[in-house]
Amino acid sequence: MSDLPLIQADHAVPSPAATTPTGGRRRRLRLLSRTDRVVITLMVLVPLLLVTGFVWLPAAATVLLSGTNWDGIGPLNEIEFVGARNYDDVVTIYPPFVPAVQNNLLWLAALFVVATPFGMFLAVLLDKELRGSRFYQTALYLPVVLSLALIGFVWQLLYSRDQGLINAAFNSNVDWYGDSNVNIWAVLVASGWRHVGYIMLLYLAGLKGVDPSLREAAAVDGASETRTFFRVVFPVLRPINIIVLVVTVIESLRAFDLVWVVNKGRNGLELISALVTQNVVGEASRIGFGSALATIMLVVSLVFITIYLATVMRENRE
Repeated sequence: MSDLPLIQADHAVPSPAATTPTGGRRRRLRLLSRTDRVVITLMVLVPLLLVTGFVWLPAAATVLLSGTNWDGIGPLNEIEFVGARNYDDVVTIYPPFVPAVQNNLLWLAALFVVATPFGMFLAVLLDKELRGSRFYQTALYLPVVLSLALIGFVWQLLYSRDQGLINAAFNSNVDWYGDSNVNIWAVLVASGWRHVGYIMLLYLAGLKGVDPSLREAAAVDGASETRTFFRVVFPVLRPINIIVLVVTVIESLRAFDLVWVVNKGRNGLELISALVTQNVVGEASRIGFGSALATIMLVVSLVFITIYLATVMRENRE
């Protein structure tokens, strides 16, 4: 070995991968071509511009307009800033606000306490691969693809006082949509019918990702199926639980289509979203006041969205 000449680094023999068939040095291959960079830039830039233009800028404008008394008609240079007066008026001298908050809380409670557990229960049953589970899964998820406005019309066939199926079956004469004492419960049933399918699909996707060895280990230890689910499976579904919580809160806040179809959010169906619409695009045309109501909804939504994002980021770091 000592008699062999040492090869200097600057005279090293180039590897075949670094030379062309003619002996010239091959150009370094680029990881991304110009076309790829253009495509990736557009894929990032276009959604960013759309989200900024249709979500963040309107949200920022809503917050700014909530401190004005603009009626949407006069020129922008005549807008008068009134500070927090709109928020004070919402709480103190706007009678529909308290019933709207109560109805939104009732909506949240109904979805969270009844519809969400029922959707989770259906997901557990379908996860067992019962006969016809594909058919049931499709049938239960079908209402999710329908808008709440269309669901309102569908349930009108059931709730109609004169020709509805429910009154005909029970020989009653209840005005399900017109009576302020019962219409909130009627629309909650219709909304829950749609919400159940959505929650079912979320939990079903989560259950499919649970490691089967966890259930097998619990079964070896003698745990029942119920105990296994609540002590082993349910904690594993923590990310799904956070998503379901956020989705349920947002659904209760943005519930609008159904009540607007029924009676435009009046006579027992007051919701904050309906009040925003009544003030912004209704006869009142109080853009500043309606923006204050919308900002309240935005702040409440951001609280739960922030909790969700913080949870996801913390899990990713772990």
